[in-house]
Amino acid sequence: MAVMRGAGDSRTPFKFLLLSVGLDIGLNPLLIFGLGPLPGLGIAGSALATLIANAVSLVALIGFLYRRQHPLCLRGAELAYLRLDRAIVGTLIRKGLPIGLQLVVISANAVALISLVNRYGTDTTAAYGAAWQLWNYLQMPAFAIGAAVSSMAAQNVGASRWDRVNRIASAGVAFHCIVTGALVVALVALNKTALGMFLPAGAALDIAGHINVTSAWSFVFFGISMVLFGVVRSTGAVVPPLISLFIALWLIRIPIAIGFAPRFGADAIWWSFPIASFASALLAFAYYRFGGWRHARMTAAPLATEN
Repeated sequence: MAVMRGAGDSRTPFKFLLLSVGLDIGLNPLLIFGLGPLPGLGIAGSALATLIANAVSLVALIGFLYRRQHPLCLRGAELAYLRLDRAIVGTLIRKGLPIGLQLVVISANAVALISLVNRYGTDTTAAYGAAWQLWNYLQMPAFAIGAAVSSMAAQNVGASRWDRVNRIASAGVAFHCIVTGALVVALVALNKTALGMFLPAGAALDIAGHINVTSAWSFVFFGISMVLFGVVRSTGAVVPPLISLFIALWLIRIPIAIGFAPRFGADAIWWSFPIASFASALLAFAYYRFGGWRHARMTAAPLATEN
């Protein structure tokens, strides 16, 4: 799917992703609770549902590509392409490892925040968990647009159309701000109604509403950094985004959440989100504007560039 998106086809991967998600949703209750001859497997049924959904989607996608005679399909002598190429594998590791570490930095930061939130009792923990469920949807446009602009920018870097790369970055940031901003406004307007899907009326719901109003808008700033990082990664510059994320999430967010807790309590955690996200956006813009990622235009192979 990633290769197809990189080649400019994002619709086909989306269709088969929908197939996977639809199967997963449909199979979950059947395999968890059982129906007719199907035994109830409990939580193991959820894992099995995901396995089946992904396997079916993969097989269906491969079959679809071969029926359409897609260039990705290998036949005859082309099967030799399956042999490992040390140069390609080396590039994948050099570029893929920092990108993977970005996800580790984000996930580990979420775990650290949970440990801090847990100190404030079950109501606060439940409230934060409910808010985070909604925030997952706020982040989706940024990650999707970031992936899209990365593919588009890479194609234009290869064509030496740097004027288009700058336009792609501007359009990506603007589109993200419009979409994510609209989602934030809707979420804050519906605040407790939306949170009520996860929490009953009471103290936890009140706390969740406060968390949402304080922190939800931070994802507009965080998304800007994701979009700009997507553009700079198109030339192979993957380490600076990792460093920027580490600074924002671990050297700014966590110290603020801990350092200001004695004075502001749990509010120190909620305010650490917009502060760190704003810092991430500033770092991303600074590297996009002044960093060396554009040096790829002077090389024959953009993937060989590292800044």
